Amino acid sequence: MSVKKIGYFVLAIGICLLAGYVGSYFTTPSIPTWYAGLQKPDITPPSWVFAPVWTILYILMGISLFLVLQSGLKNQDVQFGLILFIFQLLVNIGWSFFFFGLHSTFFGLMAIFLLWAVLLCTIIQLYRFSIPAAALLGPSLVWITFAGYLNYAILVLNPGSFGISF
Repeated sequence: MSVKKIGYFVLAIGICLLAGYVGSYFTTPSIPTWYAGLQKPDITPPSWVFAPVWTILYILMGISLFLVLQSGLKNQDVQFGLILFIFQLLVNIGWSFFFFGLHSTFFGLMAIFLLWAVLLCTIIQLYRFSIPAAALLGPSLVWITFAGYLNYAILVLNPGSFGISF
């Protein structure tokens, strides 16, 4: 691999990890306080599981992004795939902001529905020009589906968490 490709590889992973870091800015302070006080479904993993899972998912996203960038940015399919990819990263941050930052299980659920849909569209678009890039986002779609269930269950179990609180 050339030095230029290594640079793009590191940049792609760095962009995705940065999205995770920004999301953690909203998440981390709320875990021992607001989130700890919520009723959760029995299948909720312990809090310590989320950071390593998300880190692995962001690294997989970074590898996917690298493959997208290597696919030729002059191609319109690649350009649209890149736009969708960046949008799903932003919506991912948005979920952290709504759920953990604003303490709103409802707006978090709306954001996770949007995230799931955009992520699926991203996978479908990437499949057009890079099956490996699309496949690397599969675990994120599975995790987002599970997170959506958890978000919904937490909303139902905690009707007072519907709105926005600080």
